[in-house]
This record gives sequence, structure tokens and C-alpha cells, in this order.
Amino acid sequence: MCPTRIRVVIKRIGLCALSSVIIFQVACQKNQAMQHEHAAEIDAWRRQRVERLTDDQSWLTLAGLFWLHEGDNRLGGAENNDVQFPAEHSPAHIGVIALRGDRLRFTAAEGIEVISRGSPVSSLELASDASGDATPLELGTLRWIVIKRNDRYGVRLWDSASARRREFSGIEYFPIELSWRLQARFEPYVPPKTLAIASVVGTTSEEISPGALVFEKNRQEFRLDTVAEPDDEQLFVIFADRTSGEQSYGGGRFLLVDRPDSNGQTLIDFNKAYNPPCAFSPYATCPLPPPQNRLSIAVLAGEKYTAVNSANH
Repeated sequence: MCPTRIRVVIKRIGLCALSSVIIFQVACQKNQAMQHEHAAEIDAWRRQRVERLTDDQSWLTLAGLFWLHEGDNRLGGAENNDVQFPAEHSPAHIGVIALRGDRLRFTAAEGIEVISRGSPVSSLELASDASGDATPLELGTLRWIVIKRNDRYGVRLWDSASARRREFSGIEYFPIELSWRLQARFEPYVPPKTLAIASVVGTTSEEISPGALVFEKNRQEFRLDTVAEPDDEQLFVIFADRTSGEQSYGGGRFLLVDRPDSNGQTLIDFNKAYNPPCAFSPYATCPLPPPQNRLSIAVLAGEKYTAVNSANH
């Protein structure tokens, strides 16, 4: 038998080992619970994302983007229209959008009943999306508004019966990884700076950046400039990474991040990185990541991009 003092030491070592095992098990259980909770959160976020994409008025139902010229712009399914709607879902001639400077007016063709906000209209002054409340017009499965991009006006058309919506088979994702939910420090710009954001259609817009998000991954520090208006609840990020053009969309991805707390801290969850509208429709006018938001690492989280999801390939 062991001497008493040796038995006491062995007993103590055993108790320490047992304590370490218990602590390890508790830590493992806590981590597993966090992973399960996080996975459930991302699954719910993905379901909501698909619901929005398959809605009647979504990027999958976007059926056209037509730039208007000064003067009268004829709308309809016939080839001789300035704005040609899908012939299978549109009468030959729907009406005219008259553009005079910054004023727009729609006039319906005789015998055509176009609806706006639940009421038929024969002639109506139109507000573009630059007003914050674009005037909607509807006919059958078609719905359209006027958009303004810089000094250009265009008609954005949706078709709830679009083939793209019918054939949509879902989104492919990177695996959900809790390790891609990262603590970030918000560094405000005082005063906020202006970012020149280019788009896929060759335009450039000036956007307000209230600050940058600074985070660490693989022992490296990275930063992303954000975009937001003062009353926005979340910060908007446009970024690209080493997967862009390979496993993820070549034009970068989008991300929404909660505003920082009183200590300037927030969380970036790259599992919620999502494809821009241009990944689903050739008729979108998507912003591109600014050069400083092109990360030198591969973000293996969030939405992937394949030809199945694309309207451009």
C-alpha cells in the first residue's frame, strides 16, 4: 500500500483531473448549445431570405429595366414600343410614359385598364423611387415603377408569372460556422466620410459612411467601410473576398450588421452574407465593393453562387 502522504497526493491529483474533466465537459456542452442556437438562427434567416426572393415582387420576378428618353415612351408587348414588355403577358400597347425634364406622366391606351394602388387610372403623374414612394402601376401579372439613377429615369418591371421564379431551386450555402461570427470594433468617421460606390451599370453614387468595422480572423486584422443613413437601424456592408468569382458571386456580397453598443462593439456574422440582386436578375443595378472592402482572405460563410441561381448564365 502507498504511504499515507502519497495516497493523499494521488487523491488530490485525481480530484484535480476529475475537476478538469468536468470543466471541459461543461465548456463543450456550452459550446454545443451556442452552435445549435446559432445554426437555428441562420436556418430561420435563410428561410426568410428565400420567402422574400420568391415573393410576387422580388428579384426573381424582375422582368425588365428600360431606360426612358425625353418625350413620349410607348409601353406594351409589341416590338415597336420604346419599352417592350413580355408579349405573352402584355397587350400590344399599354400606354405612354411622357418624360419632360423631371416630370413623368403615364397615360393608358384606349380600352386598357391599368391599376394604381387599387384604382384604375387613365392618366396619372408619376413619382420615381427617388421620392421614397414610387407610383406603382399594374396590369395582370405585370407591375412597374419608375426608378431614377443619377440623372436617368427608367422603368423597372416585375412579372409574378416569370419563368425565373418558377424555376428557382434555392440557394447554395457554405456550411454554418460559429467561427465566422466575429466580434468587431466600430471606428467612427468624424465627420462621416463619403464613399464613391460604382455600380454594374457604370454609374457612381456618393454614399455616407459613418465608420469602419475592425475585426480579427486568423490572427490578422481587417476593416470594412460601412454605409448608412443616420436613421438606419443597421450598417450596410458591400465586400468581396478570395471566394469572389469562384465559390461566391463575382460582384461581391452584401451584409447587414447591427449598430455598435455604447462600447463601440458589435458582431459581424458572415453566415448572413448574401448575394446582391444581380446574382438573380440581369435587370438590377447593383453597387460594387469599394477597393478597401476587398478582403485578402476567403470568407467561407454565407451564400455561394452557382449558375442555378443566376439569371445571367
